Amino acid sequence: MCTHIVEAVWLNDAELCSLEQLAQYSGLMPAELQDLVKMGEIAPTSVDAENDLYQTHYIVIARTARRLRDDFELDGHGLAVALNLLRRIRDLEAELATAHAKLPQYLHYKCALQITR
Repeated sequence: MCTHIVEAVWLNDAELCSLEQLAQYSGLMPAELQDLVKMGEIAPTSVDAENDLYQTHYIVIARTARRLRDDFELDGHGLAVALNLLRRIRDLEAELATAHAKLPQYLHYKCALQITR
């Protein structure tokens, strides 16, 4: 019988982690994470440069950056463009969901019929 030990991290705005922990959980090097900070993709919650802490939800962004880098062999600038486009897509999807929520129910049905034609 093989036992696997799994460590879970709560990804939210309240929990904080260090740059080293962010590197450990994301698979990026600390220098690569510093590049993401310079690009504005992740931001420390503190202003103390030696003890910067980051919200744990940035782990998702850092992992996405690592996958994009590995899968598409992107350099720093290409990675910045890709992350910016993904963020824009998420924002537009959220706006669309908000707009759909404000529509009366009969319009949802009518829009669905027009799309299927």
